[in-house]
Amino acid sequence: MPSVLQLTLILLASGVAGVVIFRYFGLPPILGYLAIGVLIGPHALGLANDSATVKYLAEFGVVFLMFSIGLEFNLHKLRAMRSIVFGLGGSQVILTMLLAVPASLLMNWIYPISWQAAIALGGALAMSSTAIVTKLISDRSEIETEHGRNIIGILLFQDLAVVFLLILLPSLGKNPGDLFIALTTASIKISVALVLIFVIGQTLMSRWFSLVAKLRSQELFMLNLLLIVLGMAGLTEHFGLSLALGAFLAGMLIAETPYRHQVEEDVKPFRDVLLGLFFITIGMLLDLEVIYQQWLLVLLLLVGPLIFKFGLIALLSRVFGSSPGISIRTGLCLAQAGEFGFVLLNQIDGLDLIDPALSQAVLAAMLLSMFGAPFLIQYSDRIAMRFSSNEWLLQSLALTRVAAKSVRTENHVVICGFGRSGQSLARMLDQEKIPYLALDMDPDRVKEAASAGDNVVYGDASRENYLVAAGLARAKAVVITYADTPATLKVLHQVEHLRPGMTVLVRTKDDADLAKLQAAGATEVVPELIEGSLMMASHVLLMMGVPMRKVVRRITAAREARYSLLRGYFRGVADDTESNESWRLHSVTLLPESASIGKTLEELHLENEGVSVQAVRRKVGGSDYVKLELTPGLRLQANDILVLSGNSEATDLAESKLL
Repeated sequence: MPSVLQLTLILLASGVAGVVIFRYFGLPPILGYLAIGVLIGPHALGLANDSATVKYLAEFGVVFLMFSIGLEFNLHKLRAMRSIVFGLGGSQVILTMLLAVPASLLMNWIYPISWQAAIALGGALAMSSTAIVTKLISDRSEIETEHGRNIIGILLFQDLAVVFLLILLPSLGKNPGDLFIALTTASIKISVALVLIFVIGQTLMSRWFSLVAKLRSQELFMLNLLLIVLGMAGLTEHFGLSLALGAFLAGMLIAETPYRHQVEEDVKPFRDVLLGLFFITIGMLLDLEVIYQQWLLVLLLLVGPLIFKFGLIALLSRVFGSSPGISIRTGLCLAQAGEFGFVLLNQIDGLDLIDPALSQAVLAAMLLSMFGAPFLIQYSDRIAMRFSSNEWLLQSLALTRVAAKSVRTENHVVICGFGRSGQSLARMLDQEKIPYLALDMDPDRVKEAASAGDNVVYGDASRENYLVAAGLARAKAVVITYADTPATLKVLHQVEHLRPGMTVLVRTKDDADLAKLQAAGATEVVPELIEGSLMMASHVLLMMGVPMRKVVRRITAAREARYSLLRGYFRGVADDTESNESWRLHSVTLLPESASIGKTLEELHLENEGVSVQAVRRKVGGSDYVKLELTPGLRLQANDILVLSGNSEATDLAESKLL
């Protein structure tokens, strides 16, 4: 049996390998963790086992996941989506649990199941994978679509329902006569906890975080965050509730403070690492021999719940007003099992509600359904169009609306994304009488803007048919206004395929992906941070008395040089989280024994390392340092200071070469 250190190293090494492989194929890391758990578990290679220590650490992964979900559950968001969350989502979870009871009667000829076990399994079956689904639909830019909103709403209620189910399941293990008393006691406990936490805790939490933040210590802020998350989890456990419930309530409390986003970023490393460990331990539970012996049961438990869940969610989506195509997409995206299903299944096992062999078969089916989820989501459009008689008509109508807006337009600007940047651009184009057509994926925004007279239509700019319908062949320019590099690259690929050499302007957050976007076909890339610094500099220069013509000339020169004069900056401690691909400025002081002493800039060939020399400073005659004129023949001397520009790796290599 491996020691704790050996077990930790095995888990870390296998986790890294799994994530690398699955990332390479564009699949969610969660699938990599599950696959690695199956491979190294006691039922396969036997490199690791689900010891008590590993299980305890893995449980904290669920704690931090529930905390992150609590951060999303502010009251404003729940009110805005209440019909989808509580109507559609609530119906899905409740009906799945209730219908699981008659469905379990069909399995009595294989495994006898009590009604308590049927409800418990129904709760596990009702869950879908928040981690997999949100990642995949986000990558497909479908979060703001109608089926995307349905999906997010249902997932939100499922995550909320877990809190209740974690209380309900232990009560199911009791005698029927004691069930009502147990549930009443649990309800009173949770009600008292909620009142104390939200009435007293909310005020205290906001004041306490303000006090900690004023001390300006990142270390103290992180320690305080861990104390609150684990302290709340311990408090609810003390009252007989779950650790996860306490973490969830802590997240809801912090969601109402101004520090929510900072907390969300700080907790991510703990959540992701421990959650990865949780999924590895789930994979370890899978007994491949049980699957081999009961392959027919596993197949039944895989196909049956997939079809049942897909049908139920699609039907409920229709009842709540979605079109057949939207309903089919919603059902396909949520048909698989979820990570909280494993949490509930673990609890079911601990209560001995079902036979261990049946539990293994259910676990195997749930894992297989999660492995199949990316493929169901990837082909959801094709499936919806094939089985929905009016989906082709709806798609055609959407394309027709786009084409109708652009049919009499030429030499226009196609605006991809009609958020704040897109709307500001549209107003400027309107003032100059320049025609434009905007494509946006938010139906509410499109409806309001179109009714106000803006030339905007619902459409996905990353799809070829929508760009064709928008009159790309007749357009003069394309502007991509959302600062999401993966989504932007998809649009650039389509534009380059349909009309090579098209003038395309792209917005991005900073200069980290500037070269990548230009290589993909962007004519101009506008980094927001650099443009903001240019505007600030121009205002300061004007206020300091610099003539307007000189200011304009400097700003124009920076833009004409594609921001190369401004790329990079000197990093501080607060910038350690910046991408290694981001450009930086780095100063290097040459020592008397440095290898580059006596060599010219031309001889060093630093450009081969991906680095440019922005300046060379030297002490002349014992005076202060002065900036020298940069020429290829400039010969370096001891104590010269070189200012290098490039990404982190390139500047580090260049520094090694110089010294």
